[in-house]
Amino acid sequence: MATELAPGLIHHPGFLDPAARQRLADEVAAGLDAAPPFVPRMPRTGKPFSVRMSNAGPLGWVSDRNGYRYQTMHPETGRPWPAIPPTALAAWTTLAGYPAPPEACLINLYDPAARMGLHQDRDEADFSAPVVSLSLGAPALFRFGGLRRADPTRSIRLLAGDAIVIGGASRLIFHGVDRLYQATDLLAEDRLPGVLPAGGRCNLTLRRVSAWTGRGVEPSLPIS
Repeated sequence: MATELAPGLIHHPGFLDPAARQRLADEVAAGLDAAPPFVPRMPRTGKPFSVRMSNAGPLGWVSDRNGYRYQTMHPETGRPWPAIPPTALAAWTTLAGYPAPPEACLINLYDPAARMGLHQDRDEADFSAPVVSLSLGAPALFRFGGLRRADPTRSIRLLAGDAIVIGGASRLIFHGVDRLYQATDLLAEDRLPGVLPAGGRCNLTLRRVSAWTGRGVEPSLPIS
């Protein structure tokens, strides 16, 4: 049963059943063969993230010394990103309530000790489109707050198969992942053998990047 954690922030526990988790894991593994995981770096400092990442879709989100941005090519191979996994696209259609498809699917890969600090998803042109997040692998402690970094925060545990929709009044909230938990009941596919170590986690974040006018895709961002 879906729970509204804050206006526009909806938690769908167990949205992906075991069969859907298996399909999505297989689709992600195939996509990572085409677009291998890389280590993003913080703008200016070049400090590496603790997560590895890749992307799927027409656009992919990257971060390096030059800043945060979307681009059409893998930063290391120079090849276009693979297509968004069909199971993830189906989740967007069901959950997003938005008339246009996502253009980017960010794939974050967490080792057991990895985390994601509080941040906003604000590199997109139109914040009327929500962000849809899907979880595979180990449970994670998801923390969310308000529109200011200093706002109070709350936390929930996300399990494999859970979905989160970040939209409406919550579209620009600060959120992050504080830690992973050990799990003994994961599907073999959740572990993405060869990609994630035991106890790792995979998170897919679907985003609409350019503004949608109803007349086709009309990018309104400088996209490299």
